[in-house]
Amino acid sequence: MAKKQTAAIDNRHYDVIVAPHITEKSTLVSEHNAVVFKVAGDATKPEIKAAVEALFSVKVTGVNTIVQKGKTKRWKGAPYKRSDMKKAIVTLAEGEQIDVTTGI
Repeated sequence: MAKKQTAAIDNRHYDVIVAPHITEKSTLVSEHNAVVFKVAGDATKPEIKAAVEALFSVKVTGVNTIVQKGKTKRWKGAPYKRSDMKKAIVTLAEGEQIDVTTGI
């Protein structure tokens, strides 16, 4: 029986996945075998899939992305704008899981 090939970890993988996005909604999604990550603004779905598979050694079945536009806020009367953020909802194969509290 042949050994299972593991994807090589590239430095770009660490640049693609910025951080886990932990909210009430992302916790509800985790019950359906999905994890939410903040990702680089220029990251594509295949890059996100490859990075998650290489860094966490799991099988990814799907990736959905969202670009959340930054809100305009005021601080001491002066307006400023929060940065835009790209999020990825990564669906994992049956039986796979990622514990985002442990880190990489």
